[in-house]
Amino acid sequence: MKRIKFDYLKISLFSMLFIGIVACKRDGDDDFSFNGLDESYSVERFRVLSIPTNVSGNFTWSINDSIISQNSELEFISPKVAAYPLTLKIESNGSTKTYNSKIIVKQETGTFSKYISNVFDFRPAVGQFINEIPEYENGNTASMILQKAKESLVGEASTMITLGGYGGYVVFGFDHTIPNMNGRDFKILGNAFFGNDANDVRSGSCEPGIIMIAYDRNKNGKPDDNEWYEIAGSEYFKNTTVKDYSITYFRPNENKIPVPGSEFWQTDIEYIKWQDNLGNNGFKTRNTFHAQSYYPLWLSDASYSFTGTKLQNNFYDQSGTGNYWVGKSYEYGYADNAPNNDEASDIDISWAVDKGGKYVKLPGVDFVKVYTGVNQEAGWLGEVSTEVAGAYDLHLK
Repeated sequence: MKRIKFDYLKISLFSMLFIGIVACKRDGDDDFSFNGLDESYSVERFRVLSIPTNVSGNFTWSINDSIISQNSELEFISPKVAAYPLTLKIESNGSTKTYNSKIIVKQETGTFSKYISNVFDFRPAVGQFINEIPEYENGNTASMILQKAKESLVGEASTMITLGGYGGYVVFGFDHTIPNMNGRDFKILGNAFFGNDANDVRSGSCEPGIIMIAYDRNKNGKPDDNEWYEIAGSEYFKNTTVKDYSITYFRPNENKIPVPGSEFWQTDIEYIKWQDNLGNNGFKTRNTFHAQSYYPLWLSDASYSFTGTKLQNNFYDQSGTGNYWVGKSYEYGYADNAPNNDEASDIDISWAVDKGGKYVKLPGVDFVKVYTGVNQEAGWLGEVSTEVAGAYDLHLK
């Protein structure tokens, strides 16, 4: 009887010890189930190399003594042909393991262009240059107008398109990923200039456009709705900037009797009706300088709307008599906000924020969206409308 009890006791103790060992092993299984890095990785210039780990822990990716990421998956891109020594440290439950490899960046097999390679969407708001830049011809469809936008913006010899009033936009892309490096990464061209007679040396004709950027994470070659981030320019965090602003424009009756204003240039001060989500409404004025329709003639809709971030009005009547209107340039982070040879037209990818206003770390940019960021009419100059005349990668030489 005692022997049987003793055997049962040994079996019970052994079982408990075995379960404990198995439990401990399972608790630590996720810590270092990583199979390690490859001896080396190869990638072309201006392409993103992704190295996943698929484990939990604290991560430190470094090249030489510089930390390049602390995410579980490394996304690496470089504009230079070189070999980079790569170190990964994974810390979990007080233990640290170190892995070494190298990244070999090769010259691309084809030839990349630093300029815009494609235009994916073009939907301008109403304005005095609509149906002129680019030109609408009778019978043109939306796809035909998009093709004209492509002909204007793609390549080195780009020309200008207008986005019209608030919300009007264009979406374009590049044939490579523009890398997120130290400093500014790409330039957007417009037609802004500083006025010789402006009291403020950085004022003139500046019509700021909001910039959105997207990295083609799923590699499907097109911008997806969940990939967009806003460039937080100098006005983003100010209380004068309105988030989630919406405006609707209504198709005008081109045959109605116009309502002229008190100024010689006001052909019809009740031309295009608009309303926004803040309870404001009014009309966009038709001026004597442009007689064509200000509503996109390729659209069949009775109205159309835009939503986004709205900047504070930046134009003011310096003369006090309505003769000399000037638009102030914001400090940084907007399109058509400063002359093309000014650093303020250069954009840093690291300024990108998510919908909650939190900065995000993107390896680079494949797609860009620009939309007019101000809802204002500047006297006889007409509506404030962002113009885009091209864009290019600052790193591709």
